[in-house]
Amino acid sequence: MIVVDGGSEDNTVALSEPLADRVMTSLPGRARQMNAGARVASGEIFLFLHADTSLPEGADRLIIDGLNRKGRNWGHFDVRFSGRPPLLRVVEYLMNLRSRLTSIVTGDQTLFVRRDLFEAIGGFPDINLMEDIALSKIMKRRGRPVCLWQRVLTSGRRWERNGILRTVLLMWRLRLAYALGTDPLQLARLYERQKDR
Repeated sequence: MIVVDGGSEDNTVALSEPLADRVMTSLPGRARQMNAGARVASGEIFLFLHADTSLPEGADRLIIDGLNRKGRNWGHFDVRFSGRPPLLRVVEYLMNLRSRLTSIVTGDQTLFVRRDLFEAIGGFPDINLMEDIALSKIMKRRGRPVCLWQRVLTSGRRWERNGILRTVLLMWRLRLAYALGTDPLQLARLYERQKDR
C-alpha cells in the first residue's frame, strides 16, 4: 500500500508510516497525489482508495476475479456510507445505480484499473476537481467497468455535518457546472468555500 499525502497538517504521514509499504508526499490535489502513487507502484492493477474509505473482506481477490471473469480493464465497488440517517441509504443507492447506468464512477466508490490502461490514457487528468469523473469518461470509451456488488464503507461524517440534502445539491451543482465546461479550478474553489459552511 502506498500513501500519498498532499501536504496535510494532521499527522497523516506519521500515522501512515507503520501501516503502509511506502509513504510519500506530492503537490496537493487528488489527481496529482494518485498519479504520484501510481508512478511508483509495482502492481498490475491499481486501486485508488480515499483515506476515509475501507475495503470489504477479500477485496484483492474480488477485483482480480471480477476483471478476469468479465474480461474488463477497470471497475469499482458499490458504496455504503457510515452513519444512521435513512437519507444516506437513499444517496448511496442512487449513487450506485447511477454508476451502473452511466459507467461514471466517483472516488468514494474506490476505482480500480489495470496498469496498462491507466498508463495508456495518461492517468488522472491533472485537474483540481472532478478528476474521477474525467477519468471515468476516458476509460468508458475503452470499455465498460466491472461493477462489484460488494460495498466499500465510506465515512458519512461530511454528509451529516454539512447536511445531506445540502451536500447532494452542491454535488449536483458542481457536476452540472463541470458538464457545461466550467474550469475545474473554479469548481474546486467553490467546493472548498461551500463544503464546510
